Amino acid sequence: MIEIFQNYGSDLLYGFGQTILCSVIALFFALILGSIFAILEVMPNKLLQKISKIYIEIFRNIPLLVITMIFYVVVPMYFVKISGFVAGTIGLTLYSSAFIAETVRAGILSVDKGQMEGALSNGLTFKQSMRYIVLPQAFKYVIPPLGNQFVNLIKNSSILAFVAGFDLMYEGNVIAADSLKSISTYMCIGVLYLIITLPLSYYMQHLERKLS
Repeated sequence: MIEIFQNYGSDLLYGFGQTILCSVIALFFALILGSIFAILEVMPNKLLQKISKIYIEIFRNIPLLVITMIFYVVVPMYFVKISGFVAGTIGLTLYSSAFIAETVRAGILSVDKGQMEGALSNGLTFKQSMRYIVLPQAFKYVIPPLGNQFVNLIKNSSILAFVAGFDLMYEGNVIAADSLKSISTYMCIGVLYLIITLPLSYYMQHLERKLS
C-alpha cells in the first residue's frame, strides 16, 4: 500500500478530489430534489402527487448504471455532449433524490396532522406551514435514514469509473492495470473511501444525538 501511495499519490489524490466534488454536488441537488418531490407527494393536489410518484418510481427502480449511461451515451447523441463526470453526477443525483424523497416523505407523515391543521387554522398558507412547522420536525425524524442515504450516495459515486469520470475508482482501475498490484491498489482505494464515509457517519450520529 505504501508503495502505491508513493508512486501514484498524485493520481489517487486527484481521484479522491473528484469523488468528493461529485458527492458534494450530488448530495446538494439530490436533497433539494428529494425534498421537493416529497412535499409534492403529500400535497392535496392529485396531479402533483401523481407526478411525484412517477418520478420517484422511475428513478428508484432503474439501475444507477442505466441512468448514468443514458446521460453519457444517449444525451450526447441527440442533444449536447457532456463529460463522464457530469453524466455520472447527474445520474447519481436523480437516482439518490428518489430515495431521499421517500425518506423525507416518511418524515413528513410522521409529524402529527394536527400540526398542519393548527398552522392552517391560524392563517398560514400550506407553503408556510410546511416550511416553518412541518419540515423542521420532519427532518429531525429522518436524520438517521438520511445519513445512510448520504453514505450510500458517496459509495455509489464509484459509478463514474464506468464513464471515465476520473474519480477514485477510475484512477484505482488505471493504477491496478499499470502497477499489476491489484490487491494493494484496491486496499488503498478502500482506505480513501473510509476517510470520506466514516467522518460523515460519525457526524450524522452526533447530529442525531444533538437533535434528540
